[in-house]
Amino acid sequence: MRHIIYILFAVVLVTGCATSNIESRKKERLSAFNTLPPEQQQLVNAGQIRIGMTEDAVYIAIGRPDQIVQSQTGAGLQTTWIYMGEFVQEVQVIHRRYLAREYYPQSYVGMEVNFTDGKVATWRTMPRPGN
Repeated sequence: MRHIIYILFAVVLVTGCATSNIESRKKERLSAFNTLPPEQQQLVNAGQIRIGMTEDAVYIAIGRPDQIVQSQTGAGLQTTWIYMGEFVQEVQVIHRRYLAREYYPQSYVGMEVNFTDGKVATWRTMPRPGN
């Protein structure tokens, strides 16, 4: 019974995230999207980011970050957007001499985007743990 609850929890997380898509974010920040060069508009529409993009372009392309961290570097103020990934981990346990499976939702840092002076300086994606 417990594993069904965890699976339902994961489904709710996935379907809840699907309601916020590129088109709705584009409408939310239409003036910022319209000021992007055509090649960046194409990338944003495809959900992709590149070095030099603005925070608005990244937001429209991949969404709101789960966390924002700021730090001071030699190059100036750096802002890092952190995006979390989620998965359900299966664990095998023995209950009263029977092998059973339990499922636990797990989160991890899936992507980091670093901005300097409001533009993408670096970005990276991280694999799901255990992959």
